[in-house]
This record gives sequence, structure tokens and C-alpha cells, in this order.
Amino acid sequence: MKSKKFFALLLALMMVMTMLTACGQQAEEPAPAPSNDPQPAPADEKVAATVTVWGPQEDQSDENGKWLQTECEKFAAEHPEWDLTFVYGVCSEGDAKTNVSTDPSAAADVYLYANDQIPDLVKANAIAKIGGSTLDAAKAANSATTMNTVTYDGAVYGFPFTGNTWFMFYDSSVFSAEDVKSLDAMLEKGKVAFPLTNSWYIASFYVANGCTLFGESGSDEAAGIDFSGDKAVAVTNYLIGLNGNANFVNGDVGSATDVKAFFSGTWDYQKAVDAFGDNLGIAPAPSITIDGELKQMKSFAGSKAVGVNPATALYKEHPEIAVALAAYLGGTSAQKDHYDLRNIIPTDLSIDVGDDALAKAQMDTMDYASIVQPVVGSMGQYWGPAESMGQEIVAGTVTAANAAEKTESMNETMNSSAVS
Repeated sequence: MKSKKFFALLLALMMVMTMLTACGQQAEEPAPAPSNDPQPAPADEKVAATVTVWGPQEDQSDENGKWLQTECEKFAAEHPEWDLTFVYGVCSEGDAKTNVSTDPSAAADVYLYANDQIPDLVKANAIAKIGGSTLDAAKAANSATTMNTVTYDGAVYGFPFTGNTWFMFYDSSVFSAEDVKSLDAMLEKGKVAFPLTNSWYIASFYVANGCTLFGESGSDEAAGIDFSGDKAVAVTNYLIGLNGNANFVNGDVGSATDVKAFFSGTWDYQKAVDAFGDNLGIAPAPSITIDGELKQMKSFAGSKAVGVNPATALYKEHPEIAVALAAYLGGTSAQKDHYDLRNIIPTDLSIDVGDDALAKAQMDTMDYASIVQPVVGSMGQYWGPAESMGQEIVAGTVTAANAAEKTESMNETMNSSAVS
């Protein structure tokens, strides 16, 4: 009997050891790979957090419906799993680089900024990369050009909410909807002004004929600026002819009498209204004819966006909150409210702007009639030589006889320090 009891006890002990070993083996199995998206807290845990948000004064004023505060509260209401307290600070998009980079750990968790500041913000570790489903959603809502304005060195930094570019204002009693598709057709009907001596504008002609700034994407600094060869010389010759046209004016609607079209952005909308009244038409830049082919002019494009600061305590503890808020402020609903409250023209292509010609022209320009203004450091080499070319064309010192020489000289100067 004692022998049977002993063997029974031994068998039971062996079964327990087997179960413990199995449990131990299960515990040692590797965890599944984490998602690219921040993971929310378990449903039974409510995370309390204070979120500091910076934006321009105009977005926080009573007369503009306190857009920033309103959107943050809407966001909080959509996320009952988080107990959020918001602290607001005034910082314009143009000042973000200075104010956030000075001491990133003490700056805002989420802030609005101008896209040309990305390199400096990255250098200061003051802006976070965006990925996962939030990035997928932003890409689906915006044009490729718009998303490229917040792309730097292969990574995306933030959520764009409005564009920064230029287009055309015109007198619709002089030019038809078909006329404004071609600059050459317009010049046959009325006087057109264009700021040929402004390097932010003159690039549109060269880019139309295949010239590039830092590669096709505008982000390959090693590629330099390619305003060389026959393609560039053909543009210079076109501009010489343009300057000699009796219906061309260098400048804008205030540069000469009887100007029936000029090129600028949203900031000059009132000037356009004053000039053309009820006949005001607005459209993306037209095509030009080079060597018998139509070529679409392309404006420089930038954006304003919502960024996330990776240096703050909130981001280190709960990055999912900061990223989700930034995505919301740059998302469809917030952009729609921004447009309704302040006429901030959206980048989100799903937003219906109705018969608002100003909004449609900017959105269309960002969609198909622009290139990203490069944010690489060597971009500084472009501005001076391009401005000089425009000035010389207007002055008449660039001629058909020396166009090739002058064009190659411009390109060499642009690239003299572009690649170290």
C-alpha cells in the first residue's frame, strides 16, 4: 500500500512539474511586433494629461471663434479615454522655429508652423516624424505636392492644413475660361502683369520646361539645381520674347494702367477685387508655348502644418495623445472649421469649397500647378541668380544673341556652393 501511495504521489508531482514547465515556456515566447501606431491605454484606465498647444493669436481670438480652443475641446470630447487639460500659448507659424527650438523640452507639445522651418526644427530635435495609420490618412486627404511640403530627408513631419502659393487673378470680361489656360492666348487679348524680376515667381517658367531644383522631388541636395542646357535656354528665349510683348508688364496690377491679369496669392485678394470688381476671375497659372508645345507653369508651393514636439514629457509618456491631437488639428473637421471661421483655405481635397474661386484656385494650384519649394540648405543659392536673370531680361541686357551664355552662367552661379 505504501508503494502504491508513493507512486501516486510521484505521478502527481510529475504532472505539476510538467504544467509549470509549460507555463514557463509560454512566458518566454517573444511578444508580437508592436504596431506603427501609438497604442491607446486599456479601456478601464483613464489617462490624465496636460497638453500645451501653441498657435497664432488670430486662432485664439473671440472674433474668430477661438478656433484652437474649440478644436481642442472637440478632440477631448471624442476621446473620453483621456482626461485632458489644455494650456494655450501664442506663437505664430512663422515664429515656431525660434520659440520651439530655443528649449524644446519646455515648449509646446503640439504647435503650428511654416513648412520651410522643418530642417531647423529637425536639427533641434523639436519635431517628430509621423507614421502609421495617421500618416496614411493624411496622404489620402492631401495632394502629393502638399504632403511633400512636410517631407524632409525621406520622413514626414506634421500635418499640413493650408497651402502657401500663388496663382492668377484676371478680368473675366476680357479673358474667357479657355483663354486663361494659355498665357500666350491671353497676351493676344489684354495686358498681363507678371513679377519677372521676383525669383519666387520666375522659376515657374523654367520648371515648366523640365528644369529642376534638387532633383525631381526637390529634396535631393546632391543633385543641385539644373537650369542648364537647351531646355533652360529655350525658356530664357521665351522670356525675352515675353518681355518684348506690348501686352506684357513686369510687376502687378498696380504697375501700369489697363492691366487685366496679374499673379499673386491670397494676401492680394482685396487688391484683385478692387481692380476687377464683379468681373474678378481666379485660376492657377496658365500654360506657356515653348517650341510649339504647351507647358504648364508651376508655382512654388509651401504649407502651414501642425507639428508634434518629441522633447516634451507628454510625448515621452503618452505620444499617442500628442500625435492624435496634431492629426485632428490638421484633419478634415478642423480644416473645415478653420475655413468657415477665418477663411483659411484647406489642403484637404475632400472639403467642398463650393463656388469660392479663391479657395479653388489655391487648392488646384497645390494639386497640379506647383512644385514644392525645396527646404534644403542649398536653396539659398537659387534666389540671387534667378532674380538677376529676371532683372537683366527686363533691362534688355539678356538677348537672343547671349541667351545661352547668360543661362549657363546663371546655372553655374546657382550651383557654385550648392554641393559641398
